[in-house]
Amino acid sequence: MLEVANLEVVYNEVVLVLRGLSIEVPDGHIVALLGANGAGKTTTLRAVGGLLDIHAGKVTKGSVSLDGEPIGHLGPAQRVRAGITQVLEGRRIFADLTVDENLATGAYTNSNRKSVAEAHDRVMTMFPLLADRRKSVAGYLSGGEQQMLAIGRGLMANPRLLILDEPSLGLAPKLVQQIRDTIVDINKQGVSVLLIEQNAVMALSIANYGYIMETGKIVMDGPADKLLRDEDVQEFYLGLHGEGGERKSFRDVKHYKRRKRWLS
Repeated sequence: MLEVANLEVVYNEVVLVLRGLSIEVPDGHIVALLGANGAGKTTTLRAVGGLLDIHAGKVTKGSVSLDGEPIGHLGPAQRVRAGITQVLEGRRIFADLTVDENLATGAYTNSNRKSVAEAHDRVMTMFPLLADRRKSVAGYLSGGEQQMLAIGRGLMANPRLLILDEPSLGLAPKLVQQIRDTIVDINKQGVSVLLIEQNAVMALSIANYGYIMETGKIVMDGPADKLLRDEDVQEFYLGLHGEGGERKSFRDVKHYKRRKRWLS
């Protein structure tokens, strides 16, 4: 469905952030894009969603395609109409609007009233807590409820591809599990998902395939279950080290011993 090929992105015509990045999201799959802060995950999202311009970013090489057709010339709203919706990091809900009003903004590109009503019913069914708070001001919702609202707003456009940027950020473990289950349910309904996360365990536990980014490029990729078992990933991305897989802080990893394949 989505193909990002050999993409390079520069900010302010000076800072090279993405360095020949290539990823694919097949139809019906969940694909995880992992990496530490500053790896280039959010820039990848902006490039796919058409939001680079407002951040002084520019694609200088490569392409972004949907169903084999280049979409680099399309604006953000046109990409939403084409089937790509994204939920940005930090929820970005409209705090002064009600739950229903927030959801209505997600359907801005959809002029079919019946389709909008069906999407709204779908969100209410998926998130019963939001159904109980339809007229509540969004700013008074809990962090978990706001994340549900952000995802629900993204679903109002009836996307074929949903891009989630750090949906587990700042949430308690129980809420992270709920968000995880929600992503699985969304995928079962026929929506492909590109999941951008630092929580590698959560992301890889539900993904079909995973990519790991570092300094603007892919340093490792493969089936998600294989990445979870990989010793390098366990040590440097999941915080596991040594016999027995005991937990070790990233601060305690003094030397990042990249394998030769990571440098290729």
